[in-house]
Amino acid sequence: MERETLNFVIVGHVDHGKSTLIGRLLYDTQSLSPQKMEEVERMSKELGRDVEFAFVMDHLQEERDQGITIDTAQTFFKTDLRDYVIIDAPGHKEFIKNMITGASQAQAAVLIVDADEGVREQTRRHAYLLAMLGLEQVAVVINKMDLVEFGQERFDAVTAEVTEFLGKVGVRPLQVVPISAKEGDNIAVRSEQMEWYAGPIVLEVLDRFRLPVRPEGKPLRLPIQDVYKVDDRRIWVGRVESGIAEPGQEVVFLPAESETRITSVERFLEPPLEKAEAGESVGITLADPLFVERGQIACPPHSRPRVTDQVRANVFWMSKRRMEVGENLRIKCATQEVPAKLTRVLRRTDSSSLDVISEEAGELKNNEIGEVLIETREPIAVESFYDVPELGRFVLVRGNDVVAGGIVTK
Repeated sequence: MERETLNFVIVGHVDHGKSTLIGRLLYDTQSLSPQKMEEVERMSKELGRDVEFAFVMDHLQEERDQGITIDTAQTFFKTDLRDYVIIDAPGHKEFIKNMITGASQAQAAVLIVDADEGVREQTRRHAYLLAMLGLEQVAVVINKMDLVEFGQERFDAVTAEVTEFLGKVGVRPLQVVPISAKEGDNIAVRSEQMEWYAGPIVLEVLDRFRLPVRPEGKPLRLPIQDVYKVDDRRIWVGRVESGIAEPGQEVVFLPAESETRITSVERFLEPPLEKAEAGESVGITLADPLFVERGQIACPPHSRPRVTDQVRANVFWMSKRRMEVGENLRIKCATQEVPAKLTRVLRRTDSSSLDVISEEAGELKNNEIGEVLIETREPIAVESFYDVPELGRFVLVRGNDVVAGGIVTK
């Protein structure tokens, strides 16, 4: 029987111990080679430190020198239940785009908080972004309990603080676990220093995460990524985001409104498939010689996404250069990309405190949340993020830079 694999991301404020936690997880699950441990021990000794598990992930010399995670890295370990892919996302506010990239690939998240420092700016900002990205499975670990003498009172205070903020953004943590990543307390082995804690330890919490159920009961949504010509055939390729694609199925391509029928579903160098389910990347051939290009969305004629040139959305602005209402941008949603502009900012919100900065604003600044109206130059096919996330999640681009991420709310 094929083993399950779950992707999860670890996020939190800079220096709260993400990389150390990952290094400890790999060490305690015997996922590190002897050569890697020798390398980590050597690097730690050269810097005059005890063994630094963070070096397992912070593989760039610049990161070692500065003590921060710059890029999004992935690594692997396993428990008796399943295999895991850990996505280590940067905590520093200068690398928020990298954090979003990492979190968008995850099926669950661990939010790490320093027991001594408590909830900080990036803790709250990352929590909001997890909610915006639709990550419903979130666990919290209160790290560095060794710095607060493993005290239950401090753990309870930080737990109350972080769960209150998570509640404001609609996230209910699966579990809050007191740990010391450096010392190994409550990671793979229950801590003798915190006998007052009777809940699951980190590895047990990870095993309680559920694998997402494929959205097969929903209508077909197949964004076209590219078109290939193989011999005398044209093959349209893309990823099935929801529903099922199968031969004989009637489809319409939006926004073009071109109707036809799928004649085959295929994978490269494999026999034709009986069907393709949500999450699978496939090629399809069509009964009619239509002009269907990248960005079109295949769906059933009787159950279509909305084709519109105006959407209401929540966006997270992440450019140091502010956004002014009416400036020219581009919106990328699934494989669609069209010119767009923000015509109204209905509300500006501080992403750290969630305090409303102003109503009916003319701009958005770095790390602010905006409830906005977006107008596109050409119609696009979209859905509410809460119905089909893949057609409700987008980025805004200025020049060659991604300057905002957002979700369609209406």
